[in-house]
Amino acid sequence: MELTHLNEKGNARMVDVGEKQDTKREATAQAVVTMKEETLSLIISGKVKKGDVFSCARIAGIMAAKKTYELIPMCHSLPISGIELELLPEPPNKVRILATAKCVYRTGIEMEVLTAASVAALTVYDMCKAVDKGMEIGDIVLLKKTGGKSGDFVRK
Repeated sequence: MELTHLNEKGNARMVDVGEKQDTKREATAQAVVTMKEETLSLIISGKVKKGDVFSCARIAGIMAAKKTYELIPMCHSLPISGIELELLPEPPNKVRILATAKCVYRTGIEMEVLTAASVAALTVYDMCKAVDKGMEIGDIVLLKKTGGKSGDFVRK
């Protein structure tokens, strides 16, 4: 398998996608925040002093997806046609974040959904750290993607 972000000398490069065909692409990624039961109760009841944790994290994730190309050095800027974030409380002590995005372009949208889920998780942490510095962010994975030359992927 060839690493496309390296040239023949092993130097980093941004892949030229100029000759590739636009295709419809969609991807979903997740992140999971594990916390104290009391912290999840505060989030669900809307009693976190900084405000609505889920709304803020959702907006942060959307903004992050739109800026992925500014954060990840070899990413292209993509014409994202839609992005949705779901923040799902999983009692007694977890929040699962699902980020799904779509575009029609020459390269995939996986990095955008991974970034969205990650930043949404970081926002949950930021908004709740005053009451729970021991929260853990994990399980940041691509769940599925469609479109493009490499075909579809679904995590088992």
